[in-house]
Amino acid sequence: MARKENIQYPEVNFSEEGPIRHLHLGSEWIQGSMFVDEPHKLVHEYIQRMMAWLLFVDPATVGKRQALQLGLGAGSLTKFCAKELRMKNTTAIELNPQVLHACRGWFKLPADSARMQVVLGDAAQEIKQTHWQGTVDSLQVDLYDEEAAAPVLDSAEFYSDCRNTLTEEGCMTVNLFGRSSSFDNSVNKIAAAFGRQAIWTFKATREGNTVVLAQRTMTRPKRSLLAERAEAIKAQWGLPADKWVRVFKPVIA
Repeated sequence: MARKENIQYPEVNFSEEGPIRHLHLGSEWIQGSMFVDEPHKLVHEYIQRMMAWLLFVDPATVGKRQALQLGLGAGSLTKFCAKELRMKNTTAIELNPQVLHACRGWFKLPADSARMQVVLGDAAQEIKQTHWQGTVDSLQVDLYDEEAAAPVLDSAEFYSDCRNTLTEEGCMTVNLFGRSSSFDNSVNKIAAAFGRQAIWTFKATREGNTVVLAQRTMTRPKRSLLAERAEAIKAQWGLPADKWVRVFKPVIA
């Protein structure tokens, strides 16, 4: 389903805080950020943690894999997957065309290319398309409106559709922000789609964001392997993956 032309989208604007530029959707809530002088670097801790799927794959294979973001935000994950990880293909799905225009104008998101694209459309409908089924290695879900009160898409059916996009080694990472009761409800919906044994969670950041990871195929890597991969991720891409391993654990069934 294509985006609806009669939708009233919130106003998109930005603010600056020292070396950081923030994206807003008609409110004070920050929807994404960028270091002005380092546009491909990930600013926020929770955004960095959205890359935790790297712990579950051989670092040498990352360049052969495909990433899909639901929600463009300030383009941080899209730029990082395409430009830093140099993945085979990176696609973001965004409903609001003004967000795309802002990312191109203010957040140094490059034009579409053979390796990176932005699709304007409804993420819930787009991921049902047959060409996504079983093709995505990293699915990153960060879907909030201007109020940032709860995920826009947050149902067992939606998470089941997300699971269907993944390769056998694929992982979904989701940013959950809000009250603890909302978090528990979201985890239960993810579990209904993926199985509770396939879910890993981080501790909440100081800002209240909790990243949840769900595997298409449940594995239990040894901590020694996770630590080894974390060191490789830190060395190769500058992400604080060594810290992830200390605050990241599987959900107990």
